[in-house]
Amino acid sequence: MTAHLGSGIDIFLHPGDWYFGDRDTRIRTTLGSCVAVTLWHRELKLGGMCHYMLPGPSLENALNARYGEDALQLLVAEIRQQGTAVTDYEAKLFGGASMFDVGPHGSSVARRNVEAAEALMLRHGVTVTARSLGGTGYRRLFFNIADGDVWVSRGESRAEPAGAVSSGGAV
Repeated sequence: MTAHLGSGIDIFLHPGDWYFGDRDTRIRTTLGSCVAVTLWHRELKLGGMCHYMLPGPSLENALNARYGEDALQLLVAEIRQQGTAVTDYEAKLFGGASMFDVGPHGSSVARRNVEAAEALMLRHGVTVTARSLGGTGYRRLFFNIADGDVWVSRGESRAEPAGAVSSGGAV
């Protein structure tokens, strides 16, 4: 969904969506066990976000952004079209919450989504500047490409994992 707000646009990502834009773009999403990756170019004020549901690549012939590897490939292709390199971007990682009572280690899909995000950033040489991963409950994200801030609010008031940001703050 795209809404025009003054001089910019506001994009809402559903699971399996991705978007890349400029300083006049704001991207929002809501996550549970899915993971969102934001990529931001500090100097050019370009950036994007993907919201993937499953780790790994799809088994289809075409790229499918419901899968982490495919979603990142789509963002990287757009980054290259902009004449930039993925290593020029900063990443922030969100989501991977255990949404269901499945035992002491949480949802295996959520855990694998988080592991996939971390592995993809390493493989592409992208610096991760912030994380809000794991735990329980949903997250709402608001990514402002103009300044690179990602505002996070949590659906439940549970403790964040070590190294993550507390709810309701910008990262």
